[in-house]
Amino acid sequence: MQFRHPEILYFLFLLVIPIIVHLFQLRRFKKEYFTNVKFLQELSIQTRKSSRIKKWLLLATRLLLLACVIIAFAQPFFKAKDSKSASNELYIVLDNSFSMQAKGQKGELLRRAVEDLLEHTPETRNFSLITNTESFWNTDIKSIQKELQNLKYSATPFELDNLLAKVNARKSAFSKDIVVISDAAGLEQKDLRSLDKESSTYFITPKSEQKNNVAIDSVYLNQTMDNFYEIGIKLARFGDEEKEVPIALYDDGKLIAKTVAKMDAKQKTMHFTIPKSDFNGYAQITDNGLSYDNELYFSLSKPGKTNVISVGDASKSGFLSKIYTSAEFNFANFPSQSLDYNILEKQDVIILNELKDIPQALQTTLKAFAEKGGNVVVIPSDESSVSNLNAFASNFGGFQFGNLVSNEKLVTKIAFAHPLYSGVFEKKIDNFQYPKAAKSFAVSSASAPILSFEDQSPFLTSVGNSVASIYIFSAPISASNSNFQNSPLIVPTFYNMAQNAQRTGIVSVTIGNGQPFVIDANLGKDEIVEVSGKGEKFIPVQQILNNKVKMTFNDYPNQAGNYTVFNKDKAIRNVGFNYDRTEGDLTSNANLLSGYKTIDSVEAVFDTLQADRTNTDIWKWFVILALIFLTTELLIQKFVK
Repeated sequence: MQFRHPEILYFLFLLVIPIIVHLFQLRRFKKEYFTNVKFLQELSIQTRKSSRIKKWLLLATRLLLLACVIIAFAQPFFKAKDSKSASNELYIVLDNSFSMQAKGQKGELLRRAVEDLLEHTPETRNFSLITNTESFWNTDIKSIQKELQNLKYSATPFELDNLLAKVNARKSAFSKDIVVISDAAGLEQKDLRSLDKESSTYFITPKSEQKNNVAIDSVYLNQTMDNFYEIGIKLARFGDEEKEVPIALYDDGKLIAKTVAKMDAKQKTMHFTIPKSDFNGYAQITDNGLSYDNELYFSLSKPGKTNVISVGDASKSGFLSKIYTSAEFNFANFPSQSLDYNILEKQDVIILNELKDIPQALQTTLKAFAEKGGNVVVIPSDESSVSNLNAFASNFGGFQFGNLVSNEKLVTKIAFAHPLYSGVFEKKIDNFQYPKAAKSFAVSSASAPILSFEDQSPFLTSVGNSVASIYIFSAPISASNSNFQNSPLIVPTFYNMAQNAQRTGIVSVTIGNGQPFVIDANLGKDEIVEVSGKGEKFIPVQQILNNKVKMTFNDYPNQAGNYTVFNKDKAIRNVGFNYDRTEGDLTSNANLLSGYKTIDSVEAVFDTLQADRTNTDIWKWFVILALIFLTTELLIQKFVK
């Protein structure tokens, strides 16, 4: 037991006063003699004995009364078991990612968590609240009531380590109490490493009743026909429930196709054939799980002619003119000696076809060309020097040439999953007539090979930046060194290397991934483009690159949908924006929190903090005891003779 005012206990010395008063009576007794002495003697003994008992009782009650009053004024209390944390600052981390859209016993998890905060957070308690997208520092529940009620789901995934980093960045002389409210979907062990050991962290993990969910994972262009596109819509199933899911395709808000997908596997791809024209719409499924991933917005533009230029001897470029036909491509070949560098920036693809030497000026031009979104294809010559090839490679990074090896090799492995061959093969082929090369360079690459030799070394590999790809062959493919030009692989390989998905394929951008997007646009010096749609308009970060514009959207737009890029009032390109699909799996990883403090509700958190950190005052009990002793004294005075 401790006292808030221990100095008042010195007044306990006052207990000496009633003792003195009771022990040293100032009254003097006088003897009186009567006739019947024997009878009076017995009466005197009885009276003195009862009077002595009464005095001792009064002395005890008065001492206890005075002691209780003095102790009550000293304000005794029992110290809280966690009193050192009573001054801690409170931080609440609220998960408002799309997985909190799942329904629990009392509705959507996020809405129920908000109601819990509004109902049970003390109005006088100051705290800071951090969500995936917003932060409210040093506030109280009444000040942010409206913001909480209007809190929207965030396209940003819940990343506990990043949110805790924000909390830990707040410097303070006090320790921190952190309350994390999340369903723990997607939680990883690494997210818990940033927990401050000096902070008290409590986890509230609301549980969803629905664990099954079906999402539209992606949309891709499967193949291009004369008058039609065939697109593939990939569905993903989370959970064990096998069911049929309706799927529909809309163009400019109009239904153009509908079918049913039987989700008997974790992944399912549905194919649709649509007219070969501009498409600006979305795919949609009907599912009882999360709703945010039931739609995927995308656009598809009817391609114009692709500009392809080959640099090298015309005698070695005959096969390219057969692939890049005039119906789809503007193809030209130039010897390196007569190449006009001014026309390179207008190209979409540049092929270095077995050049003996790549001039430094051309290397610099190609580096800038790739940064603006142009694809580059490198076919080395058996007369090329390794030093010259590596000087070229240093402009891009990710690959390096070794010595030329005169050892015939077969190309025996195809990366069927690579985007270059997406939709080319209906199934993996085992009895393929593989090409060969008599001489080849040893190439080391950070990327997995697209085509590999029998010794697993790359025949074709690629590196890339955010907007373009650099394709590298490790061997000359002219007829004198390889039969690759006669292989069935030659057409899809070079055809698809000339295609840039941002220019001729399906355009579907994930909000918040920071992926640059390049479009063809001739802008003046002070002109800018803006993006508009879904009742929202914003200006992206942009860079003018001659006849192109490189845009970065960052965390915009706020809402998924079909948008259009405008230059003033002129529409330039349609773009589909979508939320990140990482929140579709509702499997909770709450088991990772077994070593941490988990609690049921916000109310329980505040009750626990109050119980553990509030001292127990007991001065009221001493006041009650004082009243009891005062009452006892009065009763003794009245009834004890």
